[in-house]
Amino acid sequence: MPFAFSGRATRNFLVLVVVMHFILFIDRVNLAAAASVIQQDPWSQQYRARRRLLGLQLRLCPVSADRRLVCRPLRARRTLTVCGLTWSITTIVTGAVTGLVSLFAVRLVLGMGEGATLPAVTRALSKWTSLASRGAAVGITHAAGRLGAGASAPIVALLITWFSWRFSFVALGVVSASWAAACWWFFHEDPRQHPRITRAELAELPAADPAGQIGSGPVPWRRLVPRVAPLMIVYFCQGWTGWLFVAWMPSLLQKNYGLDLKKSSFLYAAMLFCAMIAEFLGGVVTDYLLRRTRNLQVARSRMIAASWILVVAGLVPAILVHDVVVGLTGFTVALFFLCFAIAPLWTATMDIAPNFAGSSSALMNAAGAVAGILSPVAFGWLLDRTGSWTTPFGFSVGLLLFAIVMTWWIRPGRPMETAPRLGRLAVAGE
Repeated sequence: MPFAFSGRATRNFLVLVVVMHFILFIDRVNLAAAASVIQQDPWSQQYRARRRLLGLQLRLCPVSADRRLVCRPLRARRTLTVCGLTWSITTIVTGAVTGLVSLFAVRLVLGMGEGATLPAVTRALSKWTSLASRGAAVGITHAAGRLGAGASAPIVALLITWFSWRFSFVALGVVSASWAAACWWFFHEDPRQHPRITRAELAELPAADPAGQIGSGPVPWRRLVPRVAPLMIVYFCQGWTGWLFVAWMPSLLQKNYGLDLKKSSFLYAAMLFCAMIAEFLGGVVTDYLLRRTRNLQVARSRMIAASWILVVAGLVPAILVHDVVVGLTGFTVALFFLCFAIAPLWTATMDIAPNFAGSSSALMNAAGAVAGILSPVAFGWLLDRTGSWTTPFGFSVGLLLFAIVMTWWIRPGRPMETAPRLGRLAVAGE
């Protein structure tokens, strides 16, 4: 196996997290998958002109949800259970909406529930995985999320065909509720409290916390933010380009290369499949580099930089040469290596702040969410002003080159230690 998950308890933990990512991303994109059918309902006709604004507003949700982290680190079991119930209830209620206001309100709450999920999972991974296996664990869980996003359309279409679009949301909500129940029943915050974990498994995991410092007390934001700031900047640049593939690639394939809907959909699906494989392989490779070099700077920072050099190498010919073969090859290579760097990015949040992995990953994730808000809008504005696909992607190349330089300041080999307790003198901003 590529992981150090050799025991039953740790394998079950990984399965639970993988299933969560799959369900999470189905719930995230199910509205888009059902959009063409929903638009046929009479109440939706008057709102067609507002769909772009609604999409922009909904992307604000994951950012606002991170505000709950300002006091204390996330308790993963409680947070994940609450988040799972939030996806369940809001997904079910989505099937009952009758107007834009109610739709926006429900999806806003869904976004807030999603906002704390990935940081909470990162915190759980920091406890349940060894340093040598974190990359592969992150890679396979994020790959499961991308698989869920890709599977959402056929699953929703099948449910709509058999029943209705409203029932499809009810069915998916019930699945989310089942996962939340399983999380509360089987997941343990501290792996040492798991009744079936073995000594061999515990030997692979991070050291125990006899002083009770991890997961208690205030988050030291004044020390944490400067350490995570390079990651936030780098992830913003990554997210800027990554969201362009989500928001604009299907249109680019049709309008820039003259492909019909069927061909463009097939090719886009193939690109997303390559991206899923890349996220898994990136995790395996970052673990391999760590075992081979015993150097976190090489396994994380240098791997990210090398991956994005290859992203730029794919984008440049794709945007300069107006040829369908060159373009598809270049964009596929770019998306592959953009996703190849996902695992070392998320794993670096655990390396830099092992005691505050939830909060550090939340900061990085928020930076990526801001990029998701801005980049599709900026891309559309540049496209309207210039009439060229080259200019907006050229801006992305510039951001990626800047991010490559910024990886030098990511220091995963210098973890931020927990400050010693000073009784009542300890404050959140220490």
